[in-house]
Amino acid sequence: MAGSTTDVLEISIPESQAGIRLDKVLAKLFPAYSRSQLQQWLKEGRIQVDDHLPLLRQAAQGGEIVRIQVPVSDPSEWQAQDLPLKVVHEDEHLIVLDKPTGLVVHPGAGNPDGTLANALLYRFPETTNLPRAGVVHRLDKDTSGLLVVARTAIARQQLIRDLEHHRVVRMYAAIVNGRILAGGRITQPIGRHPRDRLRMAVNEKGKKAVTEFRVEKRFRAHTQLRVELETGRTHQIRVHFSHRGNPLVGDPRYGGRLRIPKGVSEALAAELRGFRRQALHARELSFTHPDSGDRMTFSSPLPDDLEQLIVVLTADQALST
Repeated sequence: MAGSTTDVLEISIPESQAGIRLDKVLAKLFPAYSRSQLQQWLKEGRIQVDDHLPLLRQAAQGGEIVRIQVPVSDPSEWQAQDLPLKVVHEDEHLIVLDKPTGLVVHPGAGNPDGTLANALLYRFPETTNLPRAGVVHRLDKDTSGLLVVARTAIARQQLIRDLEHHRVVRMYAAIVNGRILAGGRITQPIGRHPRDRLRMAVNEKGKKAVTEFRVEKRFRAHTQLRVELETGRTHQIRVHFSHRGNPLVGDPRYGGRLRIPKGVSEALAAELRGFRRQALHARELSFTHPDSGDRMTFSSPLPDDLEQLIVVLTADQALST
């Protein structure tokens, strides 16, 4: 049976909460968890305030950084389900999958089953013995593309180590709002949004985050990019490009108000209105096999919705020339 695993949530306590008892503040900031559950985690030492273990009844001061280690259910508690999986590669050590948009990776609040992990447990039962069902790096629900899953503890440890040392190459195709003239490198740190725990944000107190990008094609008011992650922070690409003023097309969380540029074709306007997920696809994945030592590289074609968006953007661009 796999050992217990945790997710780490991080948030800054608003100044407006100064003087209020900590457990009450936490219940407000983390509405997905009951006050009694948060009090229990305080007693267990799962909650830190500015890297210290707080007293159960202490008052918030405002501005503190709270970190909560949330227990994640053991994969052995998840239900194995016969769900479709697009397997690009499999051997006795690992699996490479091509995830469709709309598929959640792990069970959680609001998604108790029907996830990629449930499908893994059915098709590859040995993943029950690994944290997170062997998934080494996640993709957001509405991000499509490639990810690698370990089938053994040794393979998992090696792949995680390679990720930490930037030896795993993850390249994404992205379509963003605005015309970007040249490629570049984004290095702003990322942490939890100070007011919205469901979002991440560029935050000076956050963790190092590095995103490199190259322009592949410019359209009238959009740009197709090749994006490579050096680090793997939650929502990293989405946060970095939103912060620089070029949010991903269709991003429901970081894209802001729908942008329909002036003068675009009716076809493009309709396409943009109907594109309801972030225009992001994990297109290439390269890593060293943890057993053989061979370098392995995989690629995934753009899904139909992104191909269609590019077709309409291209046609609109032609009208403007």
